[in-house]
Amino acid sequence: MTHPDSPTPDVPPHPADKVHAQPASLRDLFWSFTWLALQGFGGVLAVVQRELVEKKRWLTPAEFVEDWAVAQILPGPNVVNLSLMIGDRYFGLRGALVALAGMLAFPMLIVLVLAAVFAGISDSPGIQGALRGMGAVAAGLIAATGFKLIASLKINIMGATVCWVLAAITFVAIALLRVPLAWVLLSVGGLACAWAYRQLDQVRVLGTKK
Repeated sequence: MTHPDSPTPDVPPHPADKVHAQPASLRDLFWSFTWLALQGFGGVLAVVQRELVEKKRWLTPAEFVEDWAVAQILPGPNVVNLSLMIGDRYFGLRGALVALAGMLAFPMLIVLVLAAVFAGISDSPGIQGALRGMGAVAAGLIAATGFKLIASLKINIMGATVCWVLAAITFVAIALLRVPLAWVLLSVGGLACAWAYRQLDQVRVLGTKK
């Protein structure tokens, strides 16, 4: 039996725990998103998931999937939308603006310099080959992150089976049938929202009966 005054052993938190860290300050928020943005050449989704979920633990895997889904359907770049959401969540409007500044300030300077350099060598066969290679790597990073996040579907309120069916319908509609994204969001996305609300309502009803 452990004495009350004895130090408790360091037990790693369970991956499913909801307790997680948060930005220590606005400065921490700014430099965290700056570092995240500077790593996000092509495969930003993989970098965002690794930094915010695995390293900093500002979001659980399930929270990341939900927030990323919202960021995707909003106008504008996904990761910029996510930075605004996280900044606002912890520090309000100031946090949203600071996170946005971290995402854009240094990367914008680098892009301007690279654009000036690239303008003179864009027709080079070597440069064109390098860009094709980076595109393949970026696709691999995104696919690997998707496989990492699959486990979060098991605890989704809609149920894993429904999530898989909706994902398959979305893939067929966009990749094979070439249906415009807006129509897919309105139809499949609307169906998913309706089912999620139904499931949440059932959980609420069951909770009130207990």
